[in-house]
Parts: sequence; structure tokens; C-alpha cells
Amino acid sequence: MILNYQITSHDNSTLVPMVFIHGLFGSLSNLGMLARHFSSQRTVIQLDLRNHGLSGHSDEHNYHLMSKDVLETLDSLNITKFVVVGHSMGGKVAMKLSDIARNRVEQLVVLDITPIPYHENHHAEIFEALFAVERANLSSRLEATKIMREYLNEEMVIQFLLKSFNKGKWLFNVQALFNHYQDILFWEDITPIDTPALFLRGGNSFYISKPEHFAAIDRQFTHSKVELIENAGHWLHAENPAQVLEHIQAFLDAQ
Repeated sequence: MILNYQITSHDNSTLVPMVFIHGLFGSLSNLGMLARHFSSQRTVIQLDLRNHGLSGHSDEHNYHLMSKDVLETLDSLNITKFVVVGHSMGGKVAMKLSDIARNRVEQLVVLDITPIPYHENHHAEIFEALFAVERANLSSRLEATKIMREYLNEEMVIQFLLKSFNKGKWLFNVQALFNHYQDILFWEDITPIDTPALFLRGGNSFYISKPEHFAAIDRQFTHSKVELIENAGHWLHAENPAQVLEHIQAFLDAQ
């Protein structure tokens, strides 16, 4: 599947392009602050994953297909080598991409996710809220907000989700994401890879926090390092963008 994308070209740069991949329920604008920073240095591509944003909907949703979609889209743009940055589910897509395109991914940046299968469901209430809005058949964002507040307490999460509410419909494919939620939590270990990899973890987030998380990173990404972003949770790029940018820039410059 060729994905919806936004490309900001930098014709004079000798650096390889940089690809940004959002997380679950997101869209290509989510990592926009990071993309804008690096667009002054190199070409950047922001993508809507399948079943998200303006990309196509499909009944199938797993990391193999999502990473193949990204490659197919980059092929259509004649981009062979690149740096990839992914957040959460997008981080797993980026890791899978580095596995299936080992000679094409020059550097990998993963934001607050580990290459393991997670077993905790942290999105049950979100799915309930999304389905409730669908059932109500609303056209106004204000009405959708009222319904979502019956299910969700975090205003930041509600506003994030509403970015994908357009003309009374969710841009993401709620049913397909719900049906494949276990595929989104899932991970199958990849053969160890020596692509330079930077993992950034939010200090207030559980996603990279346990000894087995660090072990999984070391086992699969032999040339990796993990850095802490203080005063930030899972949305570390929104909560502490300056520190995230500083770490990514230093990582890219050191290679």
C-alpha cells in the first residue's frame, strides 16, 4: 500500500532523508515538531500509516504489512537509504523496517517503545470512547468531546484523538485497529542487527522501564543506546521536545 505522505525536500543536502512514523491513533502531523527541526538539514518524510490519517483502510494490520507499506512508499519516491524515527507503535514499525531493509536503514531512533510483546491493555477506554462517538453519528467536534469525556479523564488524550475527527468520522479505522489490537501489542524477536539505534524513554513512562525491556533492546539491537528524557511520559516528544531533539541531533552527528 502506498501511504499518504508529506515530504519536505532539501535539494542541497548530502545527508540521507529522514522518515517519521507516528503511533497508534496518530497521523503524520504528530512528529511535526521534530520533522520541522531536521528539515533545515535534510529531506524529511512524514507518513500516515495504514488505517490512519489519509492513508488507505485495510482489514489487515500488523508490523510486517506496515513496514512493507513504508518501504513501498519510499520506493515510489526513489528513496533508497534513510534514517527512520518512530514513536510507540510507529517505533515498532521502524524496528521492523530496520529488520526487513537492513541495507537501507542507516540509523534508527525509537521513541518510548521496546521490541517485546506487551500484555497490558491501556487502550480499552479509548476504544469504548471511539465506538461511542461512532454510534452517536455526530457531526460536531463539541458533541464528540462531550461523549469522550464520559469515558476518558485525560483532556490531552481527548484532544489528541480529536485531531483525527473530521466531518463526523474518525480518520483512523477504529474497527480494524480494535480487531488487531493484539497484533499491535505483539512483537517477534528479530535477528540481531548492528544498525546504530537510539532508544529514548520517558522518565514517567513504563514502556522502557524493566530489566527485561533493556535486555530485549540489547539482544536485538547490538549497536544501541538508551537515553532518559526527564519530566516526560509516553508523549516525550511533546512534553520535552528540546531534550528529545538534543539527543537525536547528537546521535545523528556522532555516526
